[in-house]
Amino acid sequence: MNNVKRRAFLAGIASLALLATACGDDESSSDTTQAPTTAGSDSSDAPTSSAGSETTAMPMDLAGELNASGATFPKTFYEEAMAEFMSIYPDVTINYAGGGSGKGKQDLADQVVDWAGTDSTIKDEDLPGFKGGDVLYFPTVVAPITVSYNLDIEGLQLTPDTIAKIFLRQITNWNDPEIAAENPDVTLPDQAIVVAHRSDGSGTTKNFTTFLDRAAGPDASGIWTLGAGDTVEWPADTQAGEGNGGVAQIITSTVGAIGYVDLSDATDAGLNMALVQNSSGNYVGPTVEGASAAAGGAEINDNLTYSAIWADGADAYPITAQTWIIVYKVQPDAEKGMLIKAFLEYVLTDGQDLAGSVSFAPLPAELQQMAIDQLDQLEIG
Repeated sequence: MNNVKRRAFLAGIASLALLATACGDDESSSDTTQAPTTAGSDSSDAPTSSAGSETTAMPMDLAGELNASGATFPKTFYEEAMAEFMSIYPDVTINYAGGGSGKGKQDLADQVVDWAGTDSTIKDEDLPGFKGGDVLYFPTVVAPITVSYNLDIEGLQLTPDTIAKIFLRQITNWNDPEIAAENPDVTLPDQAIVVAHRSDGSGTTKNFTTFLDRAAGPDASGIWTLGAGDTVEWPADTQAGEGNGGVAQIITSTVGAIGYVDLSDATDAGLNMALVQNSSGNYVGPTVEGASAAAGGAEINDNLTYSAIWADGADAYPITAQTWIIVYKVQPDAEKGMLIKAFLEYVLTDGQDLAGSVSFAPLPAELQQMAIDQLDQLEIG
């Protein structure tokens, strides 16, 4: 969607907001539940809205405040998108507290935030606890989860089985014969391995453990035994950090440490990152291109949930995580509902161009369009 169409779309949202105000408590009209049609080749900066036979210029006067919490995995991207959105609409404030996918889902369930970020889906048994009713998933970006480590060695190669054994504490030293066999040209140090993981309920943990479960779990080699989840029972002699940044800090400050960290935080921390063997048997580094290759072949469910973990493809990075903004389908507060819709539309269109600058990959085109189309399902006012 180009800038002209985006401006027309947001102008329509502003128009609907004015209509909602004018109609007061009248709930008989269905106009406010549908996104306005974006049309016209008018390239001027002043968007227009049609009402009856009259066409009037609509000021871009979006205003209000949204509060959100959730996944730290996409936090850098959301902060970038929010900053750009608020620079366009200076009367808008959007706050994103992070705290992990588990916190975001719980905060949305309790209606203490307007939207939440999550890298994992809501469990069926938890759905009745969402006080606002049905929830919509809006995919936003994809990115690699790195296997980062603190050694003066670049480009270590690791198989899923070896990673599983490291995180299960079955391999505890960097010069272990199994690591050496995967890195025949590398002199490995006689250095103890320190495992770092998330302390909070985390979609990053869910995706990392899903990778281990699929690649080295019961249906594969059988080495991984902890299953997959936002939290798992890590061995007692491991270290826990809050958020991706907390895990990155443990790795940075501890020689011999290893942990799973999103690409953006790992890059910011200057961490070394392993090449991980994918389902085709190739060792692939955590790159935006590898994430795009993984996401491109993912099967999309009707509710726009999907998984890019352990995807097929010679170039696919095997620990590619997806993430969503989740919102209530019914938005009784017209002002907040319009603002949520406008921000989502921005993230799904112009905001996609920001992804690469902060180490994320934009959505595949087909999924992007499906998410844009789903905006019509928001029931506002």
